[in-house]
Amino acid sequence: MATEQQIKAFTLPAQTDPPRSPRETLPTMYDLPSEDPKEPGLPDVFHDHQPQLLLETFQPPAYRPDRFFAASDLNLYYTLQNPAWYKRPDWFGVLGAQKLYDDRDMRLSYVVWQEGAAPYLVIE
Repeated sequence: MATEQQIKAFTLPAQTDPPRSPRETLPTMYDLPSEDPKEPGLPDVFHDHQPQLLLETFQPPAYRPDRFFAASDLNLYYTLQNPAWYKRPDWFGVLGAQKLYDDRDMRLSYVVWQEGAAPYLVIE
């Protein structure tokens, strides 16, 4: 979780109707520091292997490949009541979400209330 000072320093832009894209309104994982200020930010030796294995094996049979999304170390915004709060899990998978924004752009964050689908599985 970002510190109170970091949250106050970040100001969310005003939303519109229809809502603006999360690409325009929320910071990406490159904009904010680690959620734990004591964390050195250095991954262990398995940090790259574990998410890669999960990405390769997360194949829900009831969903077409373009209708589920999996990511590692991506900001996950989870509550509209505190829109600057986020987690950055090692890996998460979402059922019923498109892999790409508008079927063409890579995701830089995942915003639960705008996507309409919460993660099915989260691994830290």
